[in-house]
Amino acid sequence: MYVKLLLAGILSFFSLSNYAQEDPPQHILPGELQIKIAVTAAPEAFRENATVLGYDPQGELIELRKGSNDYICLAPDYRRPQYFASYCYPKSLEPMMKRGRELIAEGKRRDRDKIRAREIEEGKLSFPKQPTTLYGYWGTLDSLNRETGEMADAKRRYVIYIPFAKAEDLGLSNKPNNLGMPWLMDEGTYKAHIMITPPMDHKHGR
Repeated sequence: MYVKLLLAGILSFFSLSNYAQEDPPQHILPGELQIKIAVTAAPEAFRENATVLGYDPQGELIELRKGSNDYICLAPDYRRPQYFASYCYPKSLEPMMKRGRELIAEGKRRDRDKIRAREIEEGKLSFPKQPTTLYGYWGTLDSLNRETGEMADAKRRYVIYIPFAKAEDLGLSNKPNNLGMPWLMDEGTYKAHIMITPPMDHKHGR
């Protein structure tokens, strides 16, 4: 009898734990604030009319605002307050970005590049053949100005995808640096890209 009660208690505990994990996440920012943070990643000329993806009160990624230009801005993932990052990129990159999110949700974060590369080669996943730029803006949730959507400790990064490019052909190094100099990452692959990361004391501005 004792064993049965103990097992029932354990099952009840795990049942309650699973239920708690399925509760709606707390402290998700209001949609309008998510939009402000998301578009801050983009050049000013793209911000007003960009489509914005962000999170609803249940933590699901949704379209917060439908835009009219060719750009998508992605609000920071509320689950990563110490790396509160937003991105903006042309719609031609969205299939690759969306597939990456799907694979991460499936627990395949480490394999996502290999899987996407195979799917691109097989024609199952589209990826632009021309150079394409992604804009990144990140800091910490604690440093967020909830009026402007800016973060006091924010940094920026600019990524220019040039599929299958080689560093030598572009006159670039394939090693990172802390000087803000461009360099080529993932050379020779579908997602070869020029990385430009302004130095830490760079004034990110608006």
